[in-house]
Amino acid sequence: MQKPSSGSELRRVLGPWAAASIVVGTVIGSGIFLVPRTMIQRVGSVEMVFAVWVAGGVLSLAGALSYAELAAAMPEAGGEYVYLREAYGPVWGFLYSWTQLWVAKSGSIATLATGFFLYFGDFFPQMDRVFYTIHAPLGPNGGPLELRYGQLAAIALILGLAWMNYFGVKLGGGVQTAVTAVKVGLIAMIIVVGLGLGSPHPAPTGPIAPLGLSGFIAALVASLWAYDGWNNVSMVASEIRRPQRNLPLALIGGTAGVIGIYLLANTAYFHVMSRNEVAASTRVAADMMGRIAGTAGAHAVSIAAIISIFAALNGSILSGSRVPYAAAREGYLFRPLATVHPQHHTPSLSIVALSLWSCLLVLSGKYDDLFNLVIFASWILYAMTATAVIVLRFKRPAMPRPYRTIGYPFVPVLFVAGASVLLVSTFFDRLRESLMGMILMAAGLPFYFYWKKRRN
Repeated sequence: MQKPSSGSELRRVLGPWAAASIVVGTVIGSGIFLVPRTMIQRVGSVEMVFAVWVAGGVLSLAGALSYAELAAAMPEAGGEYVYLREAYGPVWGFLYSWTQLWVAKSGSIATLATGFFLYFGDFFPQMDRVFYTIHAPLGPNGGPLELRYGQLAAIALILGLAWMNYFGVKLGGGVQTAVTAVKVGLIAMIIVVGLGLGSPHPAPTGPIAPLGLSGFIAALVASLWAYDGWNNVSMVASEIRRPQRNLPLALIGGTAGVIGIYLLANTAYFHVMSRNEVAASTRVAADMMGRIAGTAGAHAVSIAAIISIFAALNGSILSGSRVPYAAAREGYLFRPLATVHPQHHTPSLSIVALSLWSCLLVLSGKYDDLFNLVIFASWILYAMTATAVIVLRFKRPAMPRPYRTIGYPFVPVLFVAGASVLLVSTFFDRLRESLMGMILMAAGLPFYFYWKKRRN
């Protein structure tokens, strides 16, 4: 099939630092400030919290090592869309792009934008004020839908970042690099203050009963959510210079860097606060800094969280818009989404469509519910992608592989094993959501066959 005429093509203008910034900036959102509480409640001891962080980091690094082989061999826009298509056929690539466009990536963008202004509300409480109420059963539990000023601000932020990325991937990548550097610097400051100026915590006043294997698995699931996002750089592979070298470096180096940051941050938390205090804290980093530097310290954490979420949001729009573009380019989604701007060399209409739909999800308030629906289905596709390393070794043995996965085949198998643990846990904890997510993903099949028929 002839690809849609766009008058232009995507260009390789992102260097290694921009690529690594997409990894680090997208992974580190709000999880580093929130997840330790959940983990200590699940495992009961500081030593086990660090064991979980290491286990989650090793699994994530196994995924990055596996994806690195695929990304270097097939440096095209779309990431998993390309790998699933090549390994299992176009229907699996389509289901991935369908899920990303309508729920997974758009829901993530809506969640990040809303989280941005939840932290922003520490400085401007009026963000939480209701400015209009729709008296229809559209809100929580079938009640009225309340619209808040923070939602309007979140929409404005999404549209502003979409506008910036519309006018060039180099501009979006440059902002990503700069903001990620600031974010890492602020987190490093929090770590240094905690370890250097914080007084060691007093002895625990009471035990927290560990939950055995089930507690460890629950904590591991939480850590994997905190590590999620390292794969996003593969979506923008067609715009990275020297992808055979820079993509593996970004995936592996970026993921390893995140592991180090998480371990150091938790070292600072547990240096200043006891395990019982962390377990009772809803905002661990803010409470730690508040103990050392008072209100100014707590506000510094809010600023760090705002910048952290901003970088994750920009990285999500930058990378996520390439997935529907890749599918549309091959005739499996709305054809206009394959348009490349003739001057700016960006998938302009794909950026606009993804951002506008994310804005509607922000306004509806349903983004969190929708995002939770596709967690199970999305991780099935992630596991299939890692397995694609093995599948393609047999299916396409002659394909050039500038980078080969270290520890093959054990490393991809390790990642799939970790993904399987997460899938089983999610399925039993959220049976209804998991089944509904599968139905939602399968709802794209009639559209796939329609577009396939048109394509032929």
